Amino acid sequence: MSWIQKLYETYEQCAGHEPEGFEPLMPICHSTQQAQIEIVLDGNGCFKRASVIEKTQGTTLIPCTESSAGRAGSKPVNHPLCDKLQYVAKDFVAFGGEVTSGFAKEPDVPHQDYLVGLRAWAASEWSHPKLTAILNYVEKGSVVRDLVTAGILPLGEDGKLLKSWSDEANPAPAIFKVIQNTQAPEDAFVRWRVESAPDDPLSATWQDQSLIDSWIAYYQHTQALFGICMVTGQESALAIQHPAKLRHAGDKAKLISANDNSGYTFRGKFIEAEEVISVGFDVTQKAHNALRWLLAHQGYRKGDQAIVSWAVSGVLLPNPIKNIFEQFELDSSDIKATTSSVGTDQSFALRLKKAIAGYGAKLDPKEDVVVIGLDSATPGRMAISFYRELKCSDFLKRLEAWHARYAWHQNYGKDSRFIGAPAPPDIAEAAYGRRLDEKLQKATVERLLPCIVDGWDVPLDLVRSTVRRATNRVGLEHWEWEKVLGIACALFKGYHKERNYQMDLETERNSRDYLYGRLLAIADSIESYALSTSDEGKKRETTAGRLMQRFSVRPFSTWLTIELALKPYEARMQAGSDRSVGFLVKRRKLLDEVMSQLNDLPERTSDAPLSGEFLLGYHAQRKDFWPSADADKQAASADSQAETTH
Repeated sequence: MSWIQKLYETYEQCAGHEPEGFEPLMPICHSTQQAQIEIVLDGNGCFKRASVIEKTQGTTLIPCTESSAGRAGSKPVNHPLCDKLQYVAKDFVAFGGEVTSGFAKEPDVPHQDYLVGLRAWAASEWSHPKLTAILNYVEKGSVVRDLVTAGILPLGEDGKLLKSWSDEANPAPAIFKVIQNTQAPEDAFVRWRVESAPDDPLSATWQDQSLIDSWIAYYQHTQALFGICMVTGQESALAIQHPAKLRHAGDKAKLISANDNSGYTFRGKFIEAEEVISVGFDVTQKAHNALRWLLAHQGYRKGDQAIVSWAVSGVLLPNPIKNIFEQFELDSSDIKATTSSVGTDQSFALRLKKAIAGYGAKLDPKEDVVVIGLDSATPGRMAISFYRELKCSDFLKRLEAWHARYAWHQNYGKDSRFIGAPAPPDIAEAAYGRRLDEKLQKATVERLLPCIVDGWDVPLDLVRSTVRRATNRVGLEHWEWEKVLGIACALFKGYHKERNYQMDLETERNSRDYLYGRLLAIADSIESYALSTSDEGKKRETTAGRLMQRFSVRPFSTWLTIELALKPYEARMQAGSDRSVGFLVKRRKLLDEVMSQLNDLPERTSDAPLSGEFLLGYHAQRKDFWPSADADKQAASADSQAETTH
């Protein structure tokens, strides 16, 4: 139960002290609902007006019970104050409204149950003037009639509520624009506003703290199950049901659930569900509210998978699922600004350490940090798929190690060039391409989490898969290939950390694979330049690009083909302008230098496949061709030319 204890502590420390820009933590015994209709009453419970709520303004804080917060099925339980028309309107059926299927034989039950609860609350010592006004109005039984008169709910020729709008000649009433396509206006959710005075600043029931406190005190008084809470170790009112809506407003999956009294969920070992686990009502409400709040403001969510990291004090942490550009806003130009006296690796490390230190300065090194991953296989059940507790200093140190170890030049597009480690979702996309579905992506992200949080090596199959796809240049769109290439280089470099690869060009590295990569980049550069000065440039890829995959499998024999293909372009450049001749002389000189280094190796003539190291040599050599001051401009020009070619 460590996870729920940490969330409970987070709620206790953050409630009322939320970081700037964060919404307040939701109070216990409450939930949120998307409302479509707002009814305004006076202090005596008389109808004043009503309006349709725009979708962007519809999210409403409402009182709820344990049962109503997770309601589902054919006989859902009503909410205590704000709810759908079938609950709040006595004349709902009289106007042709259809109740939920489970109430078909007892259409008055939803409204009667709603009234019973409302009256009990109003009769208690925790009553409230707004509550009394709403009760007085509801008891009149004219909710639907008033909404029809106000033009909110349209009627058909038979005097019954319209289910749909089919008149294309006239605009549909506003209510049809805010309900879902599968709903009818009679399914609208109603919220209340009570104007006790013309200038009442707290007319909205969902904003009145005294009404919120009134419901919390009343509902806690009605708790009937007491016992020892396994989180606090104290006797308190125990939760019978636990909250849902953790990942989004329509999420019905629960982390704690035991409602199968007739099956084998817990029977055989236990008689009652409370024998398996007993959690205080106050504790579970606060813990789940904290988790919902954290996921909404600093979590990662893709489909059913959700991941969030947080400090118990509420101080913001870097997100392990994001890349460094998204997290720290360190782009390539930031790194280049400090590379005058040190290499890219050292410059990046300094900027990364400074960025991480900014977080560390706000946190106690011994403060608890939690990383939790959630997933669900069915709509009603959720599980914790990943969980770690660390001290703040350890978390930041491991995050820094991940970004430093797998750092490489990344090109995600014109406005997304940075130096750093790729994010897990991007790694999954680079590794699997079109084969990637939601299930495979979730599994891959989950596999990569321990690599970030625990310092594990990236799985070798992911490294090989990204390298394999990066070599298939002609099989990818140019922008996609650029992205996959950067990710493949990052993973290969980080996986083989003992080789101490550098992001800058290593002219002294004399390994066969690295030198072959440099040769390919030089050949690609020569032909690209020749094509850019002719009409051919808009028609096809370079020979080096087209044969890249074959080159990675049989480098020696393929290089002979590539080198022969360069001869016509070199002849054209020699007969061209002085600029072309100068460019060719520099590239040929560099080509001869690399060939000389390669000729000194006994394995030069081997046609054995190349490892991913050749991509590092290729990418580093290509990057070295771009003057540091104009790298982004050169990259943008190269991207534009390549996109035209493809």
